[in-house]
Amino acid sequence: MIFFRHAALSLTFGALLAGPLSAQQEDAATTIFQNVRIFDGTGAALSPPSNVMVRGNVIDTISTDAIDADDDARIIDGAGKTLMPGMIDAHSHITLSTIPIPTMMTGDPNYIALISGQAAEGILMRGFTSVCDLAGPTFGLKRAIDEGITPGPRIWPSGAMISQTSGHGDYRTVHDIPRGSNVSLHHTELQGFAAVADGRAEVLRRVREQLMRGASQIKLAAGGGVASDYDPLDVSQFTEDELRAAVEAAEDWGTYVTVHAYTPDAVQTAINAGVKCIDHGQLLDEETVQIMADKGIWWSMQPFLDDEDSIPFPEGSANRAKQLEMTNGTDTAYELAKKHGVNLAWGTDTLFDPNLAPRQGAQLAKMVRWFEPAEVLKMATHDNAQLLALSGKRSPYNGELGVVKEGALADLLLIDGDPLADIDLIADPANLVVIMKDGQIYKNAQAE
Repeated sequence: MIFFRHAALSLTFGALLAGPLSAQQEDAATTIFQNVRIFDGTGAALSPPSNVMVRGNVIDTISTDAIDADDDARIIDGAGKTLMPGMIDAHSHITLSTIPIPTMMTGDPNYIALISGQAAEGILMRGFTSVCDLAGPTFGLKRAIDEGITPGPRIWPSGAMISQTSGHGDYRTVHDIPRGSNVSLHHTELQGFAAVADGRAEVLRRVREQLMRGASQIKLAAGGGVASDYDPLDVSQFTEDELRAAVEAAEDWGTYVTVHAYTPDAVQTAINAGVKCIDHGQLLDEETVQIMADKGIWWSMQPFLDDEDSIPFPEGSANRAKQLEMTNGTDTAYELAKKHGVNLAWGTDTLFDPNLAPRQGAQLAKMVRWFEPAEVLKMATHDNAQLLALSGKRSPYNGELGVVKEGALADLLLIDGDPLADIDLIADPANLVVIMKDGQIYKNAQAE
């Protein structure tokens, strides 16, 4: 808990020193977007010229007719630009996205907290108004954002990723084992990046700790990873009973478990244990994908390719070899997902590199390699919102997201152009004329 207390104090103290939020936050009881073409989060085409009124934090009225404005209403002339839902990243690591691994392993909690706040603001200003954070100490950061201390997206936090010994979330080296009964937890466990658990009882304890801290869903590592050093990609992690223990504890709180996994064995074990979502899965076979489709399992996949968005592991290293094996499976994985109609979500999983984090929109735009632009935007808005909704009563925010419809929460983007015709518009934040989250405007280029 030391990290979270320090994180909140750091962000609060920073806000007091800096004064107003660094993002251009504007408040008004009513906002009217006039003359906009709407991508509503589900359709394949933009609407005719329309007007949209936001009251408080909710979309109140959508009409092709003029909307009478209150005297104190803010009027935004859309001039034919596109109004769409705020985008959602279904696989984020805010506290890990821009710091190198050595900083995670040894960094001062206050420093990491301030860097995380900066990363969160960058996410919001790229048009991502919500994220599912799938490993890291984001509870304090989420509170600071929700209280208006620092700008950032809505966060569905998992807290620490739960890992078996030698698993994807075990950041210890061979010199740190065996762990004795009186040995302190590893730095990454103390700070809330990971939680090592072996056996049903330990898994239950670690899951319940994350729920106690405010986790909206639980993340476990069920198979080998690329960035980790002691787990080959082909290994399965946690027994079915251990995974079932996590599922039972999560379901007792009305929420679900998602797992990091790439291979058929790891994924099928997780599904048999009751896991509701698979993150990654680039090495799955057709049999496993069919099982996922039949059972309604969510597949949260990332467009991992051997390109400019890859983590730059040294050539010849074991990590680089695993990276190539994994990225070589991405094309097949997307084709299988499309063929079998799996519930598909999108995320970035950006880690450890401040140069990669700003390419969040570009990573979404590259999805046209496999999908039409309207399908891409639907996945990053409406579909990702459906995945977030699996948290049920553990969801930290009430209301409908991912759509432009009357009664939905007012997380909105005004884009200079038509992203259905030119998906690359979302890759450059300069094309985002207005960014609204929860009815508040954080960017209004038309007012500059």
